[in-house]
Amino acid sequence: MTPAAWLAREGRAVTPRLRLAALYGVMEGLLIIAQAGLISWLVYRVVMEGASLYAMLAPAAMLVLVVLLRPVAQILRARVSIEASDTVRQRVRSRLITHAEALGPAGLAARDTGETASQLTEQISALDGYYSRYRPQMTVAVVIPVAIAITAFTQDWIAASFLVVSAPLIPLFMALVGMGAERLNRDQFESVARLSGQFLDRVRGLTTLRLFGRVQDATDGILEGSDEYRQRSMRVLRVAFLSSAVLEFFASVAIAVIAIYIGFGLLGYIELGPAPELTLFSGLFVLLLAPEFFQPLRTLAQHYHDRATALGAAELLMEFEAEGETGDQAEAAAEAESASVEPLREGAPAPTGGTPNGDNSLCAMDLTLQRPGRGVVLKVAKLVAHPGERVLIEGPSGTGKTTLLLALAGLLTPAAGVIRRPSADERTGWLGAPPFIANATLRENIRLGYPDAGDEALESAADRAGVTEFSRRLPDGLDTGVGERGVGLSGGQAQRVALARALVSPAPLILLDEPTAALDAETERYVIDGLSALATEGRIIVIASHDRALRDSAERRYRIRHACLEPVLDE
Repeated sequence: MTPAAWLAREGRAVTPRLRLAALYGVMEGLLIIAQAGLISWLVYRVVMEGASLYAMLAPAAMLVLVVLLRPVAQILRARVSIEASDTVRQRVRSRLITHAEALGPAGLAARDTGETASQLTEQISALDGYYSRYRPQMTVAVVIPVAIAITAFTQDWIAASFLVVSAPLIPLFMALVGMGAERLNRDQFESVARLSGQFLDRVRGLTTLRLFGRVQDATDGILEGSDEYRQRSMRVLRVAFLSSAVLEFFASVAIAVIAIYIGFGLLGYIELGPAPELTLFSGLFVLLLAPEFFQPLRTLAQHYHDRATALGAAELLMEFEAEGETGDQAEAAAEAESASVEPLREGAPAPTGGTPNGDNSLCAMDLTLQRPGRGVVLKVAKLVAHPGERVLIEGPSGTGKTTLLLALAGLLTPAAGVIRRPSADERTGWLGAPPFIANATLRENIRLGYPDAGDEALESAADRAGVTEFSRRLPDGLDTGVGERGVGLSGGQAQRVALARALVSPAPLILLDEPTAALDAETERYVIDGLSALATEGRIIVIASHDRALRDSAERRYRIRHACLEPVLDE
């Protein structure tokens, strides 16, 4: 699908509104014709016929009415077209956010966060001009010049011919300029997306940059990126001003030729065709219509850059929307049409290989897990976990432990095989490394695990996870605010908050990725005791770690060797 076809598809949902906006634009143009006719008639009657003031009251009243109706039509057109644009952008943004959620951490891991944020904000906002201005103006730019040309032909066919001959030059130059503008706009969007990602990375790593004395280098990199964006923006502006200058030149020449023809015709210097029959009314009428003939085309030329901007944004949005459906992921999806991540339902046959028939058990059979750019990461012949069990998955870094957890959580579709999760409650608790800490209070961070949790349950989880041990020393206790990514907390304290979040969650399946990494002995004890408490509540605990401290507490162990998961017998 081309970007133009993508824009057309998105606009189908608001086609009635766009047509209504175009209708209001056409009404405004017809009022302009009526206004020019009334002005010409009033001048002719007063100057040439010496009409009395009383005789001019009715035409003057009609002129005032037409002048008042024009802004009404403009307001109605703007209102309807803006509503249509808002509807399209909301639909696109909602769909792309849903797509980003469907990709999950695995699908978004290779993307820059700043670039993704730029696509979901600036690039979607760039569609506004196309739907609110360009699309309605396309209809107006065709209907109104045709109506004015027909009106001019009724007065003088030579003057009307000048309009008709000069009209195609404007769309021609619009197309020539637009072909370059689309490419420049795409480059500009890519530049601002890279700059957004670069700036976000530098802010996140500011502490590390200060420790290694590289702040100035990072600043210079941001300045270089900003200068590149400035240069690309100036290229777009140069194209816009160039196109405007070309269009104004041809329109001015055409209007000047018509003015010269009418002037000499009224003076009697031109005897060609209908020139001797020109009157003050017909000459002034055509002369007033000449600028209005080009005005819809000028406006379309201005909004043509909105089209080029939207095409550049649409191409990038299409690429984002297509992620997860191309390349290695498309092949994996084709092979995994029969694969599923679903709960085990009552009465369903158990998978082959001796998998237990338990509604609340976790079972994975014959899995093949792939990651973009890495191919097959891990193969799992069989993995089983019962309620109340702590299952430890061991293996060196980079062997696929996190990939397996993502698949068990339903965030990564297996290339082959089946995953059956507990059917009683499909919710899943997650504790990653490093843990996610929001810019909120400790209490609100813990409540993320279960938004409906009461204060008593929340404080109990905080106490079991060891959060109370350090929060009581804070001025506001659990209501103390922390920064994004755990600013204001140590690594161990952030891990305790994440553990409390898992403890307060009623999810029957808890997945933990390196829960004891880089922790001191006291915090590690809190984590292990917390996991034991979860297990006694009948939860399924799956832990990915190579920490020896977790081995003694695990009821079942698996080890990754040579990209395959195998059970570990008691050693």
